[in-house]
Amino acid sequence: MEQTQRVAGGKHRKQPTPARSRIAFVALATGTVSTAGATGVALANNANPAIELTADAAQPGNGNAPQILAIPEFKPMPNLGDQLNKAVEYSNVLAAADVAARTPKPKVHTPAEGAFTSGFGMRWGVLHAGIDIANATNTPIYSVLDGVVIDAGAASGFGQWVRVQHEDGTITVYGHVETINVTVGQKVAAGEQIAGMGNRGFSTGTHLHFEVHPNGGGPVDPIPWLANLGIVIS
Repeated sequence: MEQTQRVAGGKHRKQPTPARSRIAFVALATGTVSTAGATGVALANNANPAIELTADAAQPGNGNAPQILAIPEFKPMPNLGDQLNKAVEYSNVLAAADVAARTPKPKVHTPAEGAFTSGFGMRWGVLHAGIDIANATNTPIYSVLDGVVIDAGAASGFGQWVRVQHEDGTITVYGHVETINVTVGQKVAAGEQIAGMGNRGFSTGTHLHFEVHPNGGGPVDPIPWLANLGIVIS
């Protein structure tokens, strides 16, 4: 009887769970639920963009097919090389004309290149009304200033001459010329060739006889007149 009681009394009873363990379990369970809830919310929130992107990608385009342009068959231009050469030549002509237009023109020019052989003054009782510059036949003779040709041809004593009247009324004379490059009434620029040196008329050798007549009046010594313009004859 005592043994039976001991056996019955020896059964283990379920031990009560301490309060601290119960609190930890509740906290753990709550945290798990919270985590699961947060994860679910996040997944729910992320689901919409995925759906939207999929929907956007699924939308059809504008349906317009690409256009194919027809390109005509290439046919080389006949005489293309000649046309290009002509175009280059024309371009060079225009460029040269542009350079010439931009190049400053001289305002004064020596009447001729050569040796100074005789000056202004009395000679054997006769006025030598100009200066002489000697050089080879047809050496270029230039207009000293801008002006207008008032004589070009035969002249007593000179054989042939050219006379040019300038803007201030001064007249310059170019005598004994062999050739004449201008006509009466022609406008000439300073440095423009108007004649070629010669030995015509009363002359003892090929040379230019050059005179200066201010305001169309009597002659003056060309040496100081030219020096005034910056031209030295010696």
